[in-house]
Amino acid sequence: MEESEDVPKDFIKLKSEKLSVDEVSELVISPYCGAVSLFIGTTRNNFEGKKVIHLEYEAYTSMAETEIKKICRDVRQKWPSVKHIAVHHRLGVVPITEASVIIAVSSPHRAESLEAVMYCINTLKASVPIWKKEIYEDEYSWKENKECFWANSEK
Repeated sequence: MEESEDVPKDFIKLKSEKLSVDEVSELVISPYCGAVSLFIGTTRNNFEGKKVIHLEYEAYTSMAETEIKKICRDVRQKWPSVKHIAVHHRLGVVPITEASVIIAVSSPHRAESLEAVMYCINTLKASVPIWKKEIYEDEYSWKENKECFWANSEK
């Protein structure tokens, strides 16, 4: 396979079905890359002493996809050797231990893919219109990302 046949691709998906680590990681594999780095954000069973039953995510889908595409463009400018990027985020109900978000990045060497994955998740939480609702035993709470630029600008 010539490198021109393995052009860099971005795989962005927002869906209500269970996310697959295998599916996401396989999307970014390339014969030109020795590194695939992953971030998997899962639902934990507690928050500040409260028992979490599950999470619910809502998104402004078209805007979220546009913002994730911008993140991918930024990654490619900061780390030109990055080959493929996959960002899958779940919407709707996400049970305890299941993935809410999976990000995978391939590059020839590990440093670029590890740095790019960290940049992706931090920037996603700061700029992408996806909202999280934590459901507890007897109440719920819409969660604000501390990194979110629009939430901080109104204070």
